[in-house]
Amino acid sequence: MFKLISIVFSGLIVGLAARFLYPGPVEMGLGRTILLGIAGSLVAGLAASWGSRNRGGGIGRAGCLASIVGAMVLIFIGRHL
Repeated sequence: MFKLISIVFSGLIVGLAARFLYPGPVEMGLGRTILLGIAGSLVAGLAASWGSRNRGGGIGRAGCLASIVGAMVLIFIGRHL
């Protein structure tokens, strides 16, 4: 149960950061923001797994930044497709 709560909370933080840093208004509700953050983390994780065989655990600054960038890429794709 705690893991689910931490996934939702980190998705919210990443989604809010991506919405804040993305140029222009990004209009979506709280639920979509959480899903955006979770999906951005998944995109960043997939991109990292393609480039590296190292599966180190833990939370790092690079992983958080990559999650935000992944969420921003999803915003871009959602707007332009």
